[in-house]
Parts: sequence; structure tokens; C-alpha cells
Amino acid sequence: MPVPLDDCDGRRRCRDCGEWKLLDEFCASSKRPSGRGTYCKPCFNQRSKASYAKRVREQQGRQVKSPREVPEGHRFCADCGTVKMLAEFPRNRSDSSGYATYCKPCHNTRARETKKRLYGGNREHHLRQRYGIGQKEFDELLAEQGGVCAICGTPGPQHVDHDHRNGWVRGILCFNCNGGLGQFRDDQSRLAGAITYLRGTTWQRVLIHPGVYQMCSPTRGRPPSPSF
Repeated sequence: MPVPLDDCDGRRRCRDCGEWKLLDEFCASSKRPSGRGTYCKPCFNQRSKASYAKRVREQQGRQVKSPREVPEGHRFCADCGTVKMLAEFPRNRSDSSGYATYCKPCHNTRARETKKRLYGGNREHHLRQRYGIGQKEFDELLAEQGGVCAICGTPGPQHVDHDHRNGWVRGILCFNCNGGLGQFRDDQSRLAGAITYLRGTTWQRVLIHPGVYQMCSPTRGRPPSPSF
């Protein structure tokens, strides 16, 4: 059974030397409730000296590079190794400069690689982030519709229709039908009004006999002016 680091009499066991000592013999630490660190002062000093010696050895073996000169209004891209104008970098509000670390081509390449690694590609990433479904669920839903748009029947639709209020995916539509619902704001009364409007303003093909149709003029509107 592990031995607790803190004792009830105000003593603590140092992880390095294993000795129980008073809390005052430990270095101060604001990260612990007691305000004292994990190692006693002698062990902490020994660790600090070893860490400093390691850093010195690494710096001595590392080639020192001269500071890079970047003109004002420019930024260095670490991926392609070139200095470019700030306009060639995407915006990034979290950076002090307001621009991303990598230029736009390198940034896009990194984004594609990340999406490929995490999601399998841009399409899967888009479906997951926007609608909460993957390509597998998309294909299953499209198969349930017979491989056509759920509204007009156009084959091979590629647009996911969802309820903007709760995010619920409703079906797969073609570009025109999906855009049409968005323009009408998913409002059934607006769509009903559009149907009534079209019936009164558009020429209709009316069945007057089995196999015989007649074009009926609209009940309102006016013909175009004659050309001159």
C-alpha cells in the first residue's frame, strides 16, 4: 500500500531521499494546498543543478543561429522557409500579430493532412463537424431515399438537409431544393403561399380527357410587352 506523502504531524516524505522532514524543510510551491513542494530543499537544489548542467550541454552542442531579419509587414513561414507578406498568411486572433504561423498554402496543406489523419478526409470532417454524421450514415440515408433527392427526385444529391433549430438531419437533397428550403426559411406558410402564387401566375397543363391535356392561362399577371 503506498505511503502518503503528508503526515498528520506536519511532516512530509521527500520523493528523492525518502526521508520524513518538517514542511519548512521543503521548497515553497503555490500548486500544493500546504504551500510546500514535493522535494526537500537539498534534493531540490541538486535537481536544479542537474537540470541546469543538462541545458548547458545541450546549448553547447547546438549550433547557434543568427536572428532572422524579417521586414516590417512580413512574416516568416517555418514550413516553406520563406518570408512573405502578412496578407499571404491566414488571420489568427490568438496570435499577437493577428496572423497564423504558416502561410496560406502551408496552412491549407497542414489542415488537409490533419483532417485526413483524424477523419479520413475533408468530406468526412465536414459531415461530422456540421451535421454530426459520417459518410456511412449519409450513404445509408441516401439509400433509404432510393438514391434520389427527397423532394424532386434528382439522382445523386449531395446536400444534407437539417433542422436549424435542433440540428436534426432530415434528408439528402439536391442543390436547388436544399437552397430553396433555406430561402423560404423552412416556413410551411411561405411555401404554401408560393404554391398558391405559382398556380395563379403560371400556365398550367390541365388534363381534360384521358391522354389529352390543355394549357390554361394564368388567372392573374400580364404578358410581356411586344418587342420593338
